[in-house]
Amino acid sequence: MAGAPLFLSSGDPTLDRRVDWARALMSEGNAADAEILLAEVAERAPGFLPGWFLLGEAREALGDAAGAGDAYARARALDPEDRLGATLRLARLGRDEIPEMSAAYVRTLFDQYAERFDKALERLDYRGPELIHGALRSACDQLGRPVAFAQAHDLGCGTGLVGVRLADHVGEMGGVDLSPNMIALARRRGIYGRLVAGDMVDYLRERPAGEADLVFAGDAFCYLADLGPVLAESRRVLEPGGLLAFTVETHGGAGVLLRDTLRYAHAPAYVSEALAAARLGLLSCEEASTRTEKGEPVPGLVIAALRAE
Repeated sequence: MAGAPLFLSSGDPTLDRRVDWARALMSEGNAADAEILLAEVAERAPGFLPGWFLLGEAREALGDAAGAGDAYARARALDPEDRLGATLRLARLGRDEIPEMSAAYVRTLFDQYAERFDKALERLDYRGPELIHGALRSACDQLGRPVAFAQAHDLGCGTGLVGVRLADHVGEMGGVDLSPNMIALARRRGIYGRLVAGDMVDYLRERPAGEADLVFAGDAFCYLADLGPVLAESRRVLEPGGLLAFTVETHGGAGVLLRDTLRYAHAPAYVSEALAAARLGLLSCEEASTRTEKGEPVPGLVIAALRAE
């Protein structure tokens, strides 16, 4: 998934056009000629963030990991908020440990992507809403109670796709997303009593303890490396007997992996251990893909958990 390029000007229209040409060359698979153009841009406009970042992409496509890392490092130095995700690129190249994504990167990505988001997910055969709904139905059947909730919180709500699926089962629903543009689209659905543009963990910290009987997150935890804080705050906000349902991308190794898509994949054992550390009881953990990429299902898990006491 990629949004439109973040537009920043070098202050020189000639150099801006070179960046546009280089971006077009990259889309055609011609990284070599793009790299030549971008090296010139970097020399003439050493403070131009998109030039350095795209130079890193061109060098990476050419197999020049060292040169790509140097360019991404310059981009990160120019933008401490890391709106373009240079820190993630450096981690993928092995220059840094796996980091958390910067809030500015996620916000920028989805603010640019918001208007195309629902259509793009249709093309990717997105199944997050159905999977969350199914996990909650199964959990409620297992517990011998109806699929009905008084107060729910939708973490990383996006445009509200999962919220719409669950709306008939929830009395009052709140939602949070880092992207104001996504929040604006979610508001149009008319299903949320409260919507906040912000970090999901901060959002939960501001909620009273034990106020909700449901917390859910569809395709949102793949933007978190460490699930510990969000699981701990979800438990605090849930009342005894409250349910948590979420999806993650997964992999066959151990721990947390930063995928080439710049999303995190969490191993099943990691998820189980993180739930146990948060004192949440695992009800179900099923292998299920929320989406496809390049025509292939992305390995994933759909999880339901319980705050028992």
